[in-house]
Amino acid sequence: MRLTVFGATGGVGQEIVRQAVAAGHEVTAVVRDPARLPVPLSHVTVHTAARIDDPEGLREAVAGRDAVLSGLGSRGRKADGIAERLTGSVIRAMEAEGTRRLLVVSAAPVAPKPADDPLLDRMMLKAIGAILKEVYADLTLMEGALARSATDWTSVRPPKLTNGPLTGTYRTVYGSNPRSGRSISRADVAHAMLALIDDPAAVKQGVGVAY
Repeated sequence: MRLTVFGATGGVGQEIVRQAVAAGHEVTAVVRDPARLPVPLSHVTVHTAARIDDPEGLREAVAGRDAVLSGLGSRGRKADGIAERLTGSVIRAMEAEGTRRLLVVSAAPVAPKPADDPLLDRMMLKAIGAILKEVYADLTLMEGALARSATDWTSVRPPKLTNGPLTGTYRTVYGSNPRSGRSISRADVAHAMLALIDDPAAVKQGVGVAY
């Protein structure tokens, strides 16, 4: 497949690029600094974008792609509307080019809570949500933009991210989160995103992933 990856130098984005290249996909990585890419540049088409919030500047990167995958988002507690704003630019570029399939990273607290989650898990999510309130509010707005878009989107919602290895063994729940799902590695989030590209059940859905 022909794939474009945004946030390609971030934790999840690097894993998407690495795994997609290993699987033989044709990968375009949209970056500010190509030196931060995790694979030899000979294996990746690099689209250098000084401004991700400029849809016109992104159209070439998404034109004719089978899917666009995004790891864009805040790297700290201050969201500053990053996920909504940058993902909105990607959406507008895709709509202008007629590119349909879009998969993005969101977060478990954005999803409806499983009714049978244990009290401890509910309390932990509430505490984390208070600390990262601004980040999750930004992701919620991002998901609203996805829902209003013309894209065939999927929002992948992991809990706590770790730097653990790729296992390929995790739980996936459509429209909610895995019960008591507390963590997952960035490598497995990338694996899930690549696996969901061709899954029709994931289109216009939030998908929870966790161990």
